[in-house]
Amino acid sequence: MPETSIVHSFFLIFTGAAIVASFALYARQPLILAYIIIGAIVGPFGLDYVSDARMLSEIAEIGIIFLLFLLGLDMQPKSLGAMFGKASFVAIVSSVAFAGLGYIVSIQFGFTQLEALIIGACMVFSSTIIGIKLLPTTVLHHRHTGELVVALLLIQDLIAILVLLLIGSFTSSEDADFEILELGTTLLMLPFVALACYLIVRFIILPLFTKFDRFHEYMFLLSIGWCLGV
Repeated sequence: MPETSIVHSFFLIFTGAAIVASFALYARQPLILAYIIIGAIVGPFGLDYVSDARMLSEIAEIGIIFLLFLLGLDMQPKSLGAMFGKASFVAIVSSVAFAGLGYIVSIQFGFTQLEALIIGACMVFSSTIIGIKLLPTTVLHHRHTGELVVALLLIQDLIAILVLLLIGSFTSSEDADFEILELGTTLLMLPFVALACYLIVRFIILPLFTKFDRFHEYMFLLSIGWCLGV
């Protein structure tokens, strides 16, 4: 089947998802299940109405960025910091347990030590996107259970970032010294990026919001620009 256009793909996705989501709500099922079902139906392994999976994958990354950005807007930094302290113990214990289990099972199936370590690391992480979408409403984000779940998912994301940095640095070059230097440079840059983001929000973004808050189109444009800029 020839590749469909972006407009046609969006029509199939949103219209199909709206129809399937209606049945899902009547059956008291989460909407994310409807999204998965419509993807299986119209995707390359179903009716093949949407064949350019690569294009949709790139579009989906933008959707994930917006979803996490909106989640950040709903989170209170002080309460999130408190939840980090409570969730860190559970996150560390569960990560070690699942990583060890994945490593042992992989070794039993004949994988190499490196492959078993990577599989064990993959076993640690759950999907932040699916976890967030399964939260019934954004109100739950501000309740103790919702904040604890989000904090746990974010800690897993931080661990995943470190694992990806390690894997990327030690596979991008044959020079061990260069790999360590590249990894160290990346880790050192993270606090500076965070500080730069804080200063820009504090002294540029927020004053602009305050001054032009009556122009809703501008606030929408500035929010999207800042989100994608970061």
